[in-house]
Amino acid sequence: MKIDILTLFPEMFNIFNHSIIGNAMEKGILSIKATNIRDFTTNKHKKVDDYPYGGGAGMVMAPQPIVDAIRHIKETNKGKVIFLGPRGKTLNQELCKELAKEKELIFLCGHYEGIDERCFKHIDMELSLGDFVLTGGEMACIPAIDSIARMIPGVLSCDESYEEESFYDGLLEYPQYTRPFEFEGEEVPGVLISGHHENVRKWRRLQSLLITKDRRMDLYKKIELTKEDKKLLEKHFKK
Repeated sequence: MKIDILTLFPEMFNIFNHSIIGNAMEKGILSIKATNIRDFTTNKHKKVDDYPYGGGAGMVMAPQPIVDAIRHIKETNKGKVIFLGPRGKTLNQELCKELAKEKELIFLCGHYEGIDERCFKHIDMELSLGDFVLTGGEMACIPAIDSIARMIPGVLSCDESYEEESFYDGLLEYPQYTRPFEFEGEEVPGVLISGHHENVRKWRRLQSLLITKDRRMDLYKKIELTKEDKKLLEKHFKK
């Protein structure tokens, strides 16, 4: 996948040069490039913002540098233009899976009090991380790209690495354990060292159901329980 990021702070995205995403970039599976919106302003002082019409606190990013930056990137990247903003659709795992199927994407990071409304005719999608305020679009763009990129085939070592994680199938992830077997008087559940793969699978599924029901009832209510799920839960609560 080819990803271009339009931002006032391209150095913030050096984080992608490391770890799993960095390895994927080295292998050519993924390309991430950050471009400075300021490079496209026609203002002699390199300003990209101005006071809002109608008054109010803060500054608004001007349309000219944003639109020119989008047009420039579109010459080599035909992907959807995604703006990170508070009015957008809330990003979730399902949407990440859909976006991971794209060949190219362009992310636009706003700043200050937002962007001029006339920019939106050049934007295909607006995304939000939730009902809270961040200091800039960059802070939302980093986790959005990370969540999308890690579901691209080849980025992780195997598909199971993300298919069994929280939210992938609508449930929270089951508990994880590693050595030592006993730590401060608490032992690893016996089923995990039984060598019986089917029992391990069922245990993990049950734990995911129980944890989701306990901590995220909003997610649990959306799950269509299978016959096996119902049997696992019934057996658990009969104990």
